[in-house]
Amino acid sequence: MLRFGFALIPLLALLMSCTTNDLGLEPQVSPSRYGDADPQYFGERHPATHEIHGIDVSKWQGDIDWRRLRRADIAFAYIKSTEGGDHRDERFLEYWHNANRAGIPRGAYHFYYFCRPAGEQAEWFIANTPADPSALPPVLDIEWNHHSPSCKKRPPPHTVRSEMRIFLERVEAHYGKRPLIYTTVDFHRENLEGHFSDYQFWVRSVADHPDAVYRRRTWHFWQYTGTGRLPGIDGDVDINVYAGDQEQWTTWLTGATGQQNPQFER
Repeated sequence: MLRFGFALIPLLALLMSCTTNDLGLEPQVSPSRYGDADPQYFGERHPATHEIHGIDVSKWQGDIDWRRLRRADIAFAYIKSTEGGDHRDERFLEYWHNANRAGIPRGAYHFYYFCRPAGEQAEWFIANTPADPSALPPVLDIEWNHHSPSCKKRPPPHTVRSEMRIFLERVEAHYGKRPLIYTTVDFHRENLEGHFSDYQFWVRSVADHPDAVYRRRTWHFWQYTGTGRLPGIDGDVDINVYAGDQEQWTTWLTGATGQQNPQFER
């Protein structure tokens, strides 16, 4: 707390003691939605100030009640499709179709593996991810995987960026949509700062607001917690916000899906 200065301490105490109604938030928003995103770390830039919230999921979320998530005002979902050049998430298609039936806009992401050529990974993603015009743009999730048992490579920054371009351009050519780039603070600092300004970014930052830690980067999505709790999912889930307000989200969604009024299965 000291890094904010003593003048902010009363404000932080007030934020921590207020109910959602006191803060002017929607009453259906539970504090558990914010996981470990404590007001003392974000102050007036807490994720609760954003209107549009969404999730990203993989098989580890288990059974998901997508209709309950929609009733909890989850506005979008990104679902893990593939990893590397030979792994696919076995619940991807289930989640993909069920999110759509519940009326939640959804997209797919690929988790990058540094021991496989980018071209092979792009082809693997394409082979396992439907080309649905109503879907959100695909995402390249690129970060250092500190816990990988099989790949310890950390290529130099110029190689990282070159391989990323191969993946991104191949995927864009197939789906007709420019992918988003998801990344973390350390990976961005070491490889991406000042680069890829022609792409939209989805950034992870759980200890501070992304504006404070991502230099020279405009971001569109912010993953603010990995320990959020929501109706419809048992256990922790990653929760994110869109940078703009409801009107800006509607405009972005229309452009992303190519439809004036995106339609979903029922």
